[in-house]
Amino acid sequence: MGKRITLAFVLCLCMVRGFAQELNCKVNVLGDQITGVDPKVFSTMAQDAAAFVNTRKWSSDEFENREKIDCIFTIILTKTLEGVEGGFSGRIAVQATRPVYGTSYVTNLINYTDKDFAFKYIQFQPFDFNDNRVTGNDPLVSNLTAVMAFYANLILGFDYDSYALRGGTEFFNKALNIVNNAPENRFIMGWKAMEGQRNRFWLSDQILNSRFSAFRDNYYKYHLQGLDLLSTEAETGRKNINTIFAPLQQINTENPSSILLAFFFAAKNEEIRNFVQQNSTAEKQRIVPILSQIDVTNAAKYGELLR
Repeated sequence: MGKRITLAFVLCLCMVRGFAQELNCKVNVLGDQITGVDPKVFSTMAQDAAAFVNTRKWSSDEFENREKIDCIFTIILTKTLEGVEGGFSGRIAVQATRPVYGTSYVTNLINYTDKDFAFKYIQFQPFDFNDNRVTGNDPLVSNLTAVMAFYANLILGFDYDSYALRGGTEFFNKALNIVNNAPENRFIMGWKAMEGQRNRFWLSDQILNSRFSAFRDNYYKYHLQGLDLLSTEAETGRKNINTIFAPLQQINTENPSSILLAFFFAAKNEEIRNFVQQNSTAEKQRIVPILSQIDVTNAAKYGELLR
């Protein structure tokens, strides 16, 4: 069933989708820091990665072309892996958006850079990924598709969550399955709890953990009952958005340094700042201290709203 033609359609789920894959993904591979490798390898890598994301069926739903979720994967290569032919390490930046009902505006769902990315790319070898055998035959080869599949499922999960209360659970569970069965190799990082407090393990864990259930409830409220109402029921939409900050503050108090909240504000901080700027002075005085506490990185930007 479709979910992004009109707001009424979102609410009643009464139209049938067309037939297409879910993601409209552009992949960039930046290999300027790599020497001794034919630059054509990077362009081929980008083409293969884009084909993998865009032609794979990630759900049982059918999407019309105009329903596809726009996203960008930017792979920044910083060095080759010693002793591994075709091995690289670097980071992957993931961006995804969705339209806001009744406007030409698009809102960020994800704007996140994962700094733990090591893999092996064999030019002209087809990309392979199996949900039931994530690790594959060669862990470093499999890690390339495992990381992309992880973020493809997160994109779908957050998109579905923005249209239906906890609607993305299926995809978050798929992402967690990838974490639990991730490839292992001395170069591979980011999948295990012991490897840091902010990585793919903790992100998938917190999304599905009951301690963070209020986050997903308010994520839904922010989008469908907030942003999507601003063009037709502005007062209601604004009121709903203004109510999400106190629950997020409570989550932050109980779970300091949460990657899930950092993940959210990495995508939303500028948008939220612009929204709060249009609030009354009294609302600013209430909300700005909350935002400054939760999103310390952007506290100075929020503070400017009270000047």
